[in-house]
Amino acid sequence: MYQDYPDKCSLSIEENIFQAKKIIVENIYNGARLEGCNVTFPETETILNGVNVPGVSIDDIECILNLRNAWRLMFRTIEKPLTLDYVCKIHGEVARNEALEWGELRTGRVGISGTAYVPPIPIKKKAEGELDRILSLSTVTSQAIYFFLWATRSQLFWDGNKRNSMLIANKILIPAGRGVFTVKEKDLLEFNRRLSAYYHEGDFSLLDDFLYHNCIICY
Repeated sequence: MYQDYPDKCSLSIEENIFQAKKIIVENIYNGARLEGCNVTFPETETILNGVNVPGVSIDDIECILNLRNAWRLMFRTIEKPLTLDYVCKIHGEVARNEALEWGELRTGRVGISGTAYVPPIPIKKKAEGELDRILSLSTVTSQAIYFFLWATRSQLFWDGNKRNSMLIANKILIPAGRGVFTVKEKDLLEFNRRLSAYYHEGDFSLLDDFLYHNCIICY
């Protein structure tokens, strides 16, 4: 069941973009950690400054740079309508050279580590209908929360689903001036515990309150 979560922030689009860009390194770091990328915050900052970091794997560097490029694309297209094709376009940056395919819906079966749940292969028309239903929710904050929950569990893509869902949650929030969506490092253990239970049960209530209170940020 969807809940109606009141919006926590009330900013202009310019203010919200400014705030999001101000903490972009933190957001990229949090996004990388969300997907298990083994980097520190200083390493992330150094990579984004174009400096080589000894000991950091090529895969982790690519994860950081892909997230940077995805955020840049999202900012450039912040006022474009949110469609399933747009979601795929962002994924084309998030998972470039990482996933089996990027920018395209998954066409085969995948498992999710730590759970027996096997998400069905996504069907475009059905996914578009679910996206429309989520975007019809009464508050922007609710839309962002339930998009993240639906898209993450649906595993729309071969890889990079949490990162992509985080980016699109921000695409929902920022143009409406409703803050920033991020999973901070201090919350990651509890987030992952709840996420595993949510994957298994499919019950929004295992995670939606947590996201509202901890992951929708007003700076």
